[in-house]
Amino acid sequence: MSPADGVSGRGGALRGRGPAARTGEITETVEVSLTFDDNRLASLVFGQYDQNVAHIERKLEVTATALGNHLVVKGPPDAAEKARRVFERLYARVKTGGGTLTLGDVDGAIQETTLQGNLFPSAEIAAEPDRPHFDQIATRRRGAVRARNAAQDAYIKALRTNELVFAEGPAGTGKTWLAVGHAVSLLEQGHAERLILSRPAVEAGERLGFLPGDMRDKVDPYLRPIYDALYDFMEARHVDRGLQTGIIEIAPLAFMRGRTLTNAVVLLDEAQNTTSMQMKMFLTRLGENSRMIVTGDPSQIDLPPGQRSGLVEAVNVLDGVEGIGRITFKDVDVVRHDLVRRIVTAYERASHGESEADRNPNPRRRPLA
Repeated sequence: MSPADGVSGRGGALRGRGPAARTGEITETVEVSLTFDDNRLASLVFGQYDQNVAHIERKLEVTATALGNHLVVKGPPDAAEKARRVFERLYARVKTGGGTLTLGDVDGAIQETTLQGNLFPSAEIAAEPDRPHFDQIATRRRGAVRARNAAQDAYIKALRTNELVFAEGPAGTGKTWLAVGHAVSLLEQGHAERLILSRPAVEAGERLGFLPGDMRDKVDPYLRPIYDALYDFMEARHVDRGLQTGIIEIAPLAFMRGRTLTNAVVLLDEAQNTTSMQMKMFLTRLGENSRMIVTGDPSQIDLPPGQRSGLVEAVNVLDGVEGIGRITFKDVDVVRHDLVRRIVTAYERASHGESEADRNPNPRRRPLA
């Protein structure tokens, strides 16, 4: 980013040497100064009580001091240069969008900058600081929503290039949220006439009994996460009007049999709770000029014991089929909250430990002859 774009003083003069983490080594330390031309936008970049600055310090292992519209970053040359590019990227984002930044946005900028440094030499980065950048989804209400990590970037690209996309991964990775955003954008651009939302009605380990009301009232509790995403990307009055006119349709999975879904974006959420028969039935509903998005978390299957998940079977059976994309999110891709990421990681480690114990419950004991 050039000074004309609102940032000046991008130099990295050597200021001294500091102790390394390991005894006996000396680590080169540089100091980089940045001055933003708009105090208000600079405060958005730094965050409330400089929380974004502190977050970047922890992630990149640098020291950063913000004062007014001025910022000084100290640290190893590579880390200081990366921090500079992160702050410039965040400033460019608030300058064009004007909104506040979340810690997730900061993490996204860090990942973008890291990817940029891995793919392109420093000369190209200096000439074109926004290259490469993660893909984004734009809707009227939400504006541009950019991917926050490489997995989300691959997910958005897969949604744009494939008629059927499977997205697997733990909670908090943005599988459903981004799918709804993409579906809304297709609806607003006229690439689709309807948005059809479906989800298997399977309780998460508890029995809800009979629910009052008509079909939509009965299914609403299961589709609440999709509604939340819809209201994020669309005005409430547009969502309500779409539900009344049928542009947005709530279709219980059990009622999909026999239909051919044309000119529509069809989203199946919590697909890990579908049976093999249900998944095959759902996938064969795809009609002309339609897109299907199937999301789920194979680690949270609520089917009765012994019943195979339709999602797990489908991704294996359809592996390599042309026109089908598959994105697998990991625990490191969780964007909901740092604590959620750590919780998911802890459960992953525990489940792997249990599976190993199941395979060899007493490893020191020799088998009987």
